[in-house]
Amino acid sequence: MLTLLHIENIAVIEAADISFDRGFNVLTGETGAGKSIIIDAISAILGERAYREVIRTGADRAFVSAVFDGIPELAWFSQYQVPYEDELLIQREIFLDGRNLCKVNGRGVTVSQLRALGMQLISIHGQHDSQQLFDEQTHLGMLDAFSADGELLEEYAVAWEKVKACKAAMDRLSMDENEKARRQEMLQYQIKELEKADLHPGEDEALEQRQRLLMHGEKLSAAVQDAITSLDGDEDSNGASELLDEAISRLAGVLRFDEGLSGVHDKMRELSFTLSDLCEELRDYRDGLGYSEEEIDGIGARLDLIQKLKRKYGSDCAQMLDYLAKAKAELDDIIFADEKLKQAEKAYSAAVDAASAIALRLRSARKEAGARLEQRICDELSELNMPKVQFLCEFTQVPLGPEGLDALRFLMSANLGEAVKPLAKVASGGELARIMLAMKNVMAAHDRVSTMIFDEVDAGVSGRAAQKVAEKLRKVAEGRQVLCVTHLPQIAALAEHHLLIEKTERQGRTYTEVNALDRPGRVRELARMIGGAEITPTTLKSAEEMLV
Repeated sequence: MLTLLHIENIAVIEAADISFDRGFNVLTGETGAGKSIIIDAISAILGERAYREVIRTGADRAFVSAVFDGIPELAWFSQYQVPYEDELLIQREIFLDGRNLCKVNGRGVTVSQLRALGMQLISIHGQHDSQQLFDEQTHLGMLDAFSADGELLEEYAVAWEKVKACKAAMDRLSMDENEKARRQEMLQYQIKELEKADLHPGEDEALEQRQRLLMHGEKLSAAVQDAITSLDGDEDSNGASELLDEAISRLAGVLRFDEGLSGVHDKMRELSFTLSDLCEELRDYRDGLGYSEEEIDGIGARLDLIQKLKRKYGSDCAQMLDYLAKAKAELDDIIFADEKLKQAEKAYSAAVDAASAIALRLRSARKEAGARLEQRICDELSELNMPKVQFLCEFTQVPLGPEGLDALRFLMSANLGEAVKPLAKVASGGELARIMLAMKNVMAAHDRVSTMIFDEVDAGVSGRAAQKVAEKLRKVAEGRQVLCVTHLPQIAALAEHHLLIEKTERQGRTYTEVNALDRPGRVRELARMIGGAEITPTTLKSAEEMLV
């Protein structure tokens, strides 16, 4: 769970340290006090996009860090080679130039890697999540998440990829005759050009190296000859080898007087042999430097040809040879298109049949899960002061596609005697918020994250329904950590921990502060939420009675 959040220079928050506890935490405050900024800071820690505009005016960077405890040893740590610890520290810096610096347990990670971790730590649910219920394209995915039948979904995904691959192969072979003739002519020309060039892997690099050597052949030859002369001498001077041999001879004549020189004498003899070998290697190198103008011209012409081909077929000989192989394969497909098309059509038909069989199994599993989801949602909504609600999963058969053979939309009737209709046509804002809360609570059993954040999901809810939403949030918080941004006193009163977000002004600047409230502080904040700016003995008494 999230235990500590540190924020620096984000919007109106200059610096803040916020501690969170297990169970049900609420964040309250006047509109504009900065509650959404705290959620934005948590989102940044989770790897969500953070714009440089969030940096507080006058600062050159923003910084957020968070401490989590009780984190299991997720596969993410070994995947990205980050040391695992039970207590997890995440840090993120956002700079004015757009750069981001992210660290997990002191190890640098990318924003995308941080996002992959964040998805496993916290789930954030805001008002926009409720609006997603209006988008019928999301309904099937929600049901699949509820059914948790990942193996069957993965099996279908593999089968669908095979269908797509077979369809692509079939389309490639189904070009019209004019296009086929044009493409065949082009491929034949390209193949002939590449085969005539008779390229070899690495040939261009070898030729360029040989060309460099020949261009500096005279300098190389002169330098090597000078080195040979220095070692082996010439008609006018003794070389190092001859001088060394003379030294060896001088020592050999006095070894009988002091055997202690024998070690030096032996080393000098070894050195003499080494010098002799070096001279031979240099002579071989010098003798191999022979070249002619014809060779230089030939290499230049060959490299010109290769460079011309590179502009068409690849950046080096290996890539051009790969292009040649693919061109031959494509030409073979065209020449034998009719026969191969029949094979492709057969493979496509078999792939469709296999995928359809899996899709039918998937449909059966989805319908069974849909019936369970309907009952669970109705039970949840009954507890949320919607006892007469009807919630249905309406399946429609569609052509085989990425999701199988099914389309799904959620239908609802909020009142007794009313026909079920799409959510967008019957659900009010308050009803939609409760449906989403019910959905999240049902999904919680399949959600491994230990922390859930609800950002003003109570919009449009009031009265008895608000009390039911509060009780449901308190129930969701059993066994996990829940953070809830709310304007409803009914919800704030049921929290186990209450944080107040306040905005102040000092020396012409705006600041946001976050403070944990004790019982008297909670009473005053609840009284403000009940009665507004003017707190009266009556609102204080009402607030006192609301606290659990």
